[in-house]
Amino acid sequence: MTMTASPGYASPVDFGAYGQYGAGRGFDSGQAFKRPRYPFRGRITADGSSGYRAETGRYHLYISWGCPWAQRTAIVRKLKGLEDVVSLSYVDDERDGRGWAFRARRGPDPVNGFTLLAEAYEATDPGFSGHVSVPVLWDRRTAAIVSNNFPDITIDLGTQFGEWGEESVDLYPADLRDDIDVLNERVYESVNDGTYRVAGATTEQDYQQLRHRLIGTLEELDGRLAARRYLFGAAATEADVRLWPTLARFDLGYNPLAKISERRLVDFPVLWDYARDLYQLPAFREATEFSSFARFGAGPTPSFVNGADWRIPVAPYQADWDAPHGRQLLS
Repeated sequence: MTMTASPGYASPVDFGAYGQYGAGRGFDSGQAFKRPRYPFRGRITADGSSGYRAETGRYHLYISWGCPWAQRTAIVRKLKGLEDVVSLSYVDDERDGRGWAFRARRGPDPVNGFTLLAEAYEATDPGFSGHVSVPVLWDRRTAAIVSNNFPDITIDLGTQFGEWGEESVDLYPADLRDDIDVLNERVYESVNDGTYRVAGATTEQDYQQLRHRLIGTLEELDGRLAARRYLFGAAATEADVRLWPTLARFDLGYNPLAKISERRLVDFPVLWDYARDLYQLPAFREATEFSSFARFGAGPTPSFVNGADWRIPVAPYQADWDAPHGRQLLS
C-alpha cells in the first residue's frame, strides 16, 4: 500500500475518552510486570531464504523517540549506513488507550497514511488485540508487518544488508556471537527489562531483590569497562547498542519512575564515561532526544507501576552528556 492522499493525523491524546494504554494489552495494574508477547517474528535474509530478502527501498521502520527498544533500530540503521536503504518514521510521543499514533508533532505515516499504528497490526492480523509496540518493521511489498520482535530487527539490520551497509562496522562478529548473546540475555533480564520489573514489583521483598540485582549488574558492567572501551573491546557491538538506551534513560526516566537506586548513572564513574563515549558518536547522538526520556511517566502513571510507599525517593537528574569522557586510548 502506498500513501497517495493527503496525510491524516489521529485526534489528540484523550485519556478521558480512551483511558490509558495498557489494560488488556499485557500491562495490567496490580500484577508483577511481565513483558507482553511480540508475535510478528519474520526475519530478513540476504538471500531471501526467509521469505524476506534484504532489498533497498522495501522496508520501513516505525519507531518512537522515547522507546528504548525502538531507538536501537535507529542507531543500528545509522551505524550501518542504511538511511537510504530502510526508511524510518516516528510515532507521536504520547499514547492513550488507542496506542501509538501519528500526529503533527512527529509527522504523518509516510508509507500507508495510517493515523494509528494499530492499523498496521490490523492490516497484518485482522482482529489483533495484543500489544501495539514499536519498533515495527514493515514490508511495502506484502503490505504487512515483518517483525515487531525488537531483538531480531537490529540483528538483521546489522548482518543482512551487506550489499549496501558500511562494511567496516560489524556489530555481531561471528566469533563473538555466543558471548554477545550470553551478555545480552543477562543485561536484558536484569537491566533493560529489569527497570520495568522493579517498577512493577508488587511486594517490598521483590522490589528490593530486583533493584539490587539491577544495581549489581551495573556495578559488574562498570568493572568490565574499566580496561576496555566497549563491552567487547575496541569496537561497539550489538551488546553496546542494547545496553546504551537504558543507560541514557536511567537518570531522567527509569530511576525516578521505578525508584531503583540512590545512585545515579553519573555515580558509576566508568559506566558514565562509557555512556558519554557512545552518545558522542553521531549514530547515538542523532537518534537521541533527552526531552522525550523526561516525558517517560508523564501524564497518568503507567498501569504497570506499583507506587507503594516502601519505595525509595528518587528525583530526575539531567546530566551533561557532552562532557569529555577520556576513553579514546582504551582498546
